[in-house]
Amino acid sequence: MKRQKFITGLITIAICLIMACFGLIKEGSYLKANTDSNKPLETQFRYIKNDAFGLGEKLDYKVKYSFVVAGEGYFYILPKPIMRGPNRECFDVRFQVNSLKSLEWIYKVTDQYRTALDVSGIFPWEFVQMIREGNYKKDYKAIFDQSKNVAYADKRTFKVPAYVYDIVSAFFFVRTLNLSSMKKDAVFYLQNFFDNEVFKLGVKIIGKEIVETEAGKFRCIVIEPIIIKGGLFKSEASIFVYVTDDERKIPVKVSTKILIGYVSAELVNYKGTRGVIKAKLK
Repeated sequence: MKRQKFITGLITIAICLIMACFGLIKEGSYLKANTDSNKPLETQFRYIKNDAFGLGEKLDYKVKYSFVVAGEGYFYILPKPIMRGPNRECFDVRFQVNSLKSLEWIYKVTDQYRTALDVSGIFPWEFVQMIREGNYKKDYKAIFDQSKNVAYADKRTFKVPAYVYDIVSAFFFVRTLNLSSMKKDAVFYLQNFFDNEVFKLGVKIIGKEIVETEAGKFRCIVIEPIIIKGGLFKSEASIFVYVTDDERKIPVKVSTKILIGYVSAELVNYKGTRGVIKAKLK
């Protein structure tokens, strides 16, 4: 029974790898000055060109332990924008992971995340987390004032870097970058605010590979997060993220090896993409 609970509990780990690992890449040099500064931002916020995603996009995943399907999850940008901050239009981004109904008697997982992502600047104004794993519950909310470089959470105020991310908004920001132009073995960094702390996270560009899932066969860029002590991940296992090698940068697969096998999250369906997935082979 303990082994079954452990295996099913890996559902959360596998799917969360997708969003957290995408929070590990630093902005390009054109944003470096603003990203590294601790000075309050001017009233004119940055603009990021975005050809990767838009309103109504939905990505569905299956979570596997070795060859056993244990859960499912999705990223969903709601069809209508919301307003946050100083009257800023935002994407209403939802992320959820669930255990399969047939396995809930062993260990039930229903984790939900929500981010209000600035449409023009691709940075967060609000982050909400609702964790339900077995008997464990956790609710967390952070409000970002990107004009003052502060975050409000747990009735406290935290100083944060300019354009700091939560773990969901980081995922979507990285999709706007030209990953195809990055050289193999290059390492980049990004700062995220999570659980009332700012983490410096890194990723290494591994190379390119063809990946086949239920959603199709894709040309992918492979990236590997650098595990930083005290950061989001404390495991020494390697984590690999496969994203489409085109303008959309859709995460097709995330995988990691553990002591007793492999845990992965694989794309099974997608809709509402901003355009054609040119990296899809069939």
